[in-house]
Amino acid sequence: MEKIKKYSKVIYILWLRQLKRYSRSRARMVGSLAQPTLFLVAMGFGFGPIFQKAGGGNYIQFLAPGIIAMSIIFTAMFGGMEVIYDRQFGFLKETLVAPVPRWTIMLGRTLGGATVSTAQGLVVFFIALLVGFRPENIFTAPLALIYMALIATSFTALGTAIASTMEDMQAFPLVMNFLIMPLFFLSGALFPLTGLPKAIQLIIRINPLSYGVDGIRGILSHQMHFTFHTDLFILLAFTLATLAAGSYLFSKIEV
Repeated sequence: MEKIKKYSKVIYILWLRQLKRYSRSRARMVGSLAQPTLFLVAMGFGFGPIFQKAGGGNYIQFLAPGIIAMSIIFTAMFGGMEVIYDRQFGFLKETLVAPVPRWTIMLGRTLGGATVSTAQGLVVFFIALLVGFRPENIFTAPLALIYMALIATSFTALGTAIASTMEDMQAFPLVMNFLIMPLFFLSGALFPLTGLPKAIQLIIRINPLSYGVDGIRGILSHQMHFTFHTDLFILLAFTLATLAAGSYLFSKIEV
């Protein structure tokens, strides 16, 4: 029981640290909203008439869930850079010598980053409301938080796992962009998944973000390609896998 309390306290402190670091960085908060807002406005209104003429309906209704997922994954994955920063400036060494398992440190950081990323997604949701997006059912809309939280947790853990194997701060953003852009563009966030070439459909099916986007869109816009059970099961499995991989790689980190 004492160990559980001790581990919980470590996780809570590191979770709180992530939130405080984010809340104190006004530039980071504002800057991270610029890209999702640009996508919503430029693509939503720019491609809206084309999408409607093709029989797809209101493009803002289709696009907004994908942009919410985009804001989450970008914030989550780049959160791993803090591991490299902490290693460079010595804070990581101070935490690693604490008499607690390293997985508690990794979990606290991951949950903190996931909370920040989910909050980022909520802010983008409210921006989408200003642009013209309207949830199909306002009472079931909060269920989208489940998918948002799973996306945030899994990709924060993935970013942490990758950062645990790197020391170069300049290389990390390049690796992240190399991973994030294909994940985002081949997730169905910007276009429907029906009628695509089989090779693209295969890539989309093995892309875990596809199921997060589909789950959020199914709840908010009532447009789905897969099923709720499929989306939830695959996201849960991916989250557990990334947490396990992140914990293992973080436990092997050297400072």
